[in-house]
Amino acid sequence: MAEVIEPITTSEQSLKRRRTVAPREAARKMVAPMRSIAIFGAVGALVAAVALPAYAASSGSGSADATATLQQVAVGDAQSLVVASQATASPLDRSTYSATTPEEIAEKKAEEAAKARAAAAAAAASASASASASAGARTFDVGNYALVSPGSGEVRYPLPRGSYTEGRTIGGGHNGVDMLAPQGTPIYAAAAGVVRASAESIGGYGVAVMIDSVVGGQSLATTYGHMTYGSRQVQAGQTVVAGQLIGFVGSTGRSTANHLHFEVWVNGSLYEPYAWLAANAG
Repeated sequence: MAEVIEPITTSEQSLKRRRTVAPREAARKMVAPMRSIAIFGAVGALVAAVALPAYAASSGSGSADATATLQQVAVGDAQSLVVASQATASPLDRSTYSATTPEEIAEKKAEEAAKARAAAAAAAASASASASASAGARTFDVGNYALVSPGSGEVRYPLPRGSYTEGRTIGGGHNGVDMLAPQGTPIYAAAAGVVRASAESIGGYGVAVMIDSVVGGQSLATTYGHMTYGSRQVQAGQTVVAGQLIGFVGSTGRSTANHLHFEVWVNGSLYEPYAWLAANAG
């Protein structure tokens, strides 16, 4: 049988529509407050995120600063330089740096050139001294200085031993030795002979005595210069013996201090007096 389908009236349709819309409107009304709450929550969280670090930095600075290291403080600003208060400036030692300016370079070159010149001069002086020593050794053969046996008494020291200091010797136009001694020190004949000259002034010798002798078969001439005025004890032509008093030390003639200028000539050749005395007087 066919069912009889009754038509739906308009009032029923309106009732059914209202029943369907009511839940939707209720849901919409519930979502709107929740959305507002979510928005306010997000805004609050944003405000807290901005404000709380600054607040924490100002309120908790006491303990945080005490424990933070210099490195931690500097991390926040990589271009900052954090220096401890105990740091001190270290003095610069300029000598550890090389010359950089034109003036410094010029000064350095001048110093090096001066050192080079000084080294060259020292080398030249050393070579000259060596050459002079070699020439002296050839001119004055100490091995042939001995004319008599040392200590025989035939040759004596012109000044008492220990009364003088050895000064300048021969060289550069100086033909004898300067035996430095106080004024008035006695002077003795170095060997027996005949006084060739005795005067208050003999050239640069000042008050001087010259004696000619023969020692060991060799002709010997000795000179004693710069004696004190009026101190000569012998005259020209007088014969003397070795060790005889002939005068006293002074500073006459070309002299600047008290001393005896003593010369030794053997067979007309100049001998170095200190070495000759050591070889013959002992």
